[in-house]
Amino acid sequence: MKYRKNVWQSLVMVTQFGINMIVPILLCTVIGVYIGKKYDMLFIALPLFFIGALAGFRNVYVMAKKIFEQESDRDTKHVKKTQ
Repeated sequence: MKYRKNVWQSLVMVTQFGINMIVPILLCTVIGVYIGKKYDMLFIALPLFFIGALAGFRNVYVMAKKIFEQESDRDTKHVKKTQ
């Protein structure tokens, strides 16, 4: 049963990573295309795409950092209890 719980937690984590990555990219690209069409500057979508990608990487990094800190805190508490 614990194995299933770990599988589901891993699946949720991978899904969160994907959402944290794709949403800023899509939003920035859509805004870039909108601005590009409105003001006849289609090139603006490319820099906004890269800004969205950087924001997505930052979101994933912050989330991963938080997860690893929680796991290391949990491991530290477990070691202290057994000693």
